[in-house]
Amino acid sequence: MAAPIDAAWESIRSGLRRDLGARTFDGWLKPAELGAFDPDSGTLEMVMPSQFMADWVRSHFGERLTLAWKTMLPIVRDVRVIAASDAPRPSPLLILEEEPAPAQRRDPNAPKFDPRYRFETFVIGKANEVAATAARTLATSPNVSFNPLFIHGGTGRGKTHLLHAIGHAFLAANPGSKVVSMSAEKFMVEFIRALKENDTIGFKSRLRSADLLLIDDVQFIAGKDSTQEEFFHTMNEIINAGRRLVITSDRAPHDLDGIAPRILSRLSWGLVADINVADYELRFNIIQAKLSVLPGVQMTRPVVDFLARRVTSSIRELEGALNRIGAYAVMTGREIDVPFVEEVLANVLRANQRRISIDEIQTQVAEHYRIRKAEMTSARRAREVARPRQVAMYLSKQLTPKSLPDIGRRFGGRDHTTVIHAVRQIEKLRAADAELDADIRLLTRQLEG
Repeated sequence: MAAPIDAAWESIRSGLRRDLGARTFDGWLKPAELGAFDPDSGTLEMVMPSQFMADWVRSHFGERLTLAWKTMLPIVRDVRVIAASDAPRPSPLLILEEEPAPAQRRDPNAPKFDPRYRFETFVIGKANEVAATAARTLATSPNVSFNPLFIHGGTGRGKTHLLHAIGHAFLAANPGSKVVSMSAEKFMVEFIRALKENDTIGFKSRLRSADLLLIDDVQFIAGKDSTQEEFFHTMNEIINAGRRLVITSDRAPHDLDGIAPRILSRLSWGLVADINVADYELRFNIIQAKLSVLPGVQMTRPVVDFLARRVTSSIRELEGALNRIGAYAVMTGREIDVPFVEEVLANVLRANQRRISIDEIQTQVAEHYRIRKAEMTSARRAREVARPRQVAMYLSKQLTPKSLPDIGRRFGGRDHTTVIHAVRQIEKLRAADAELDADIRLLTRQLEG
């Protein structure tokens, strides 16, 4: 059957190249290689050179590929697009006429951790340093001083990445150990199913015998009393037996409404680590790290700087923006510069646009230099007041769309020429005064973050 599959693929390739156009086909589908074929499920693997290309082909051409294969060779009922790093060791396609060698059965309940999400690929900054360090410690150290580990933070900040990284590292450090990973919602669904099927013993045994239990998005059991009762006893069994427990949520324990107080108390016994919004420096470093694994995608520092400043809502959206830029660049053959990025990410940039006010700037600068905010609009000209005021004017010009006269009016009714002088003075001083330059960089990050 290997020959028919090869022949079918040649025919499918020709049709796709004709339908999609040479540029699109050559950029995305030409590198695809045939992988393993499972005759029982009818699943054929198509292998791409990188995870980025696999994700793109899967999302944009997955249905088309499946339909083409079903039409050309009906024995192929599903197509799975994977990256070369996820593919099995190179081996010939299965020959259907031969009896396949008995495969080692995989535990259907064993977690499938994403190979991309490891500690080595997690970029650390001030926003996530505590959570990352605690996660690695719990996963790799033979003895830990805290249990459970509770990680909280908003959507797209890296909680899922850390959960998968913990799973990978724990299994590497403890071969043969049992790891159970599920969302709180799945915990609830499986518990209810166990109740209906009169199999609560099996459910409890599977979870409570885990050497490591990972529960994602615990906020979803809010208000579910019977589920919370079982969850509480599961937590106790795991912790009391000296096994490890990691729980994530979008909120800190004390902000979780509808969760039983005894569960919140138990969560707080361990280590509570938050993941804050990524600041400019962390976003910049994440972009650099992602670019290193995006084939053929080149960005100059000004473009990276632009993205780090403008896409601020979440790391997940930042990664999506990078994938989109890379894909459009490959398809169009255009250079990745700031105008190109603005065009490709128009909707994303509009959604991320944060309106920084002059009032915010004055407050932040006054706090930084430890002066009263009222000094921003006062007539005093003492250096300890005048220089912070000039810095605030400079930042108002850089970070807001306000006109020079508008800025002047917000600084005690000053003339626009005063604002021009302040901007030019700060620009000149930044080039010669490293301390002032550092102050302005810090203030900018705080205001934009």
